[in-house]
Amino acid sequence: MSQFEPRALREAFGSFMTGVTVVTTHDTNNKPLGFTANSFTSVSIDPPLVLVCMANSSANYDVLVKADRFAINVLCEQQKEVSNTFARPVEDRFGTVNWRKGPHGSPIIEDVSAWFDCSSYKQVEAGDHVILIGKVEAFESNAAPGLGYSRGAYVTPSMEAEIISQGTDIVVSALIEHSGDVFFLADKQGGLNLPSQKVGKTGATATLEYLIKQNDTDAKPGFIYSVFEVIDKEQQHISFLCQAASNHSGKGVFLPLTPDTLSKVADSAVRVMLERFDKESKLGNYGLYFGNQNNGEVRPIVKENLS
Repeated sequence: MSQFEPRALREAFGSFMTGVTVVTTHDTNNKPLGFTANSFTSVSIDPPLVLVCMANSSANYDVLVKADRFAINVLCEQQKEVSNTFARPVEDRFGTVNWRKGPHGSPIIEDVSAWFDCSSYKQVEAGDHVILIGKVEAFESNAAPGLGYSRGAYVTPSMEAEIISQGTDIVVSALIEHSGDVFFLADKQGGLNLPSQKVGKTGATATLEYLIKQNDTDAKPGFIYSVFEVIDKEQQHISFLCQAASNHSGKGVFLPLTPDTLSKVADSAVRVMLERFDKESKLGNYGLYFGNQNNGEVRPIVKENLS
C-alpha cells in the first residue's frame, strides 16, 4: 500500500501536460466501446508502437485485455465534449459521435487530430493499471491543434488565444485556490474581491503573472475557468484558475467559500462564478463558462484522471 496521499500524488502527476485520447475497440458482439485516456505515448518507430494505460477497475478492462486490435483517437481542441462523453458512464457513447471503422477494423472518431489503428502487441501489468502496447497498422493526422490536459483541466491554447484576442477591454482575474479555500483581497468597504486588472499591451498571461506576484502568493498561472462579458461596462472578464502550494500571502487571505464569505464578494458576477466553483470543486468536476454576467453556458471539464 502506498504511503502517499492519493489526491496529492494524482495532482503531482497531473502537473505534466498531456494530450487527450479516446481508446476504442469492439467487444465479442461487435459492439463498439471506448474510454477517455490521457496516458498515451509513442514507444517505437521500428516497429511502430504506441501505448496507453487503463485502470484495472475500468469497465472496459476485460474486453481490452482480450482484444486483438484497438484504436487510439487523439482529440482536437473542439472535442472536449467527446472526451467528457467517453469518460462517463453513458449508455450509448458512440451514438453521440460520428465514427467509422478504421483500415484494421477498430472504431475511428471523425475530425480528430490523429488516429492510430493498432493490433495488440503486448500487455504489461503495472500496479493498478495495465499497459496496452499496440502496433500501428494504419494512421492519419492533420493540422488541427490537439486537446491538452493538465492539473485536472483541459488546455486549449489556440482557442484561448482567439478568445483573448477578440476583446478590446479585457479584465483578468486570478481565482487562486488552495485546498478548497480561495484567495481574496479586502476593499475599504469590507467587501471581498479576487485579484484583477485590465489587460495592457503585455497581454493576458503577463497580467495574470503580475497579479500572482503582486499579491505575494506561491500560485502558478493556470488555465481559463470562466469567460464572461460585463455588458454595462463593455468589458470581457477572463478568470484563470490557479493552484497555490500554500495559503501564505502578505497581501490577502485564503477563505473557504461559505455563505458568509460569498455574501461579501463585491462583484455580483464574480460571486455567481464562485458559487459555481464551490459546487464544482466539491464534486470534483469543473466547467468552463462562456456568456455574460447574466446568462451563459457551462461546458463540462472532467477533473478526475482521464485514464
